[in-house]
Amino acid sequence: MTENDYLTAWGLYAFAALGCLLVWWRMTRWMWRWLREPLQLLMAVLLLSPTIVDPVKTQFAPAVAITALDLVLKVGNNAWRAISDLFMYTMIVFALYIVFVLIRWPIERAANARRERKAATDAALAAEPEDDEPFRRPAPVGGMRVEPRL
Repeated sequence: MTENDYLTAWGLYAFAALGCLLVWWRMTRWMWRWLREPLQLLMAVLLLSPTIVDPVKTQFAPAVAITALDLVLKVGNNAWRAISDLFMYTMIVFALYIVFVLIRWPIERAANARRERKAATDAALAAEPEDDEPFRRPAPVGGMRVEPRL
């Protein structure tokens, strides 16, 4: 396999993996956010994590594909390396996700409190009678036409 074929294969795989990720995001759209986001991260790790196939040539392949082929066809001994790479990438991504959540949580709580305060003040203002126009005329009765004054 030449270098050009190798890059073409990775490009096609990346395109297909991104398509699968979009389908997965569409399938998990209805879920509760705290369940949906970890599932989407897990699928991204499964589809996008590489593992080394041949240490001499430094060629990589998708870890899920290597694991599946080694376990189903029993052709190589790279399954445990691929599984350990998947586990390592998963732990790194979930650690970063937890940091992101810990940063996002107080910001969202403050935004929700600000929205609730604004809704409460808007409701209080709506409950007050408006007396901004002291010289308001009564509405015409019975379809009378009102001419503007000059």
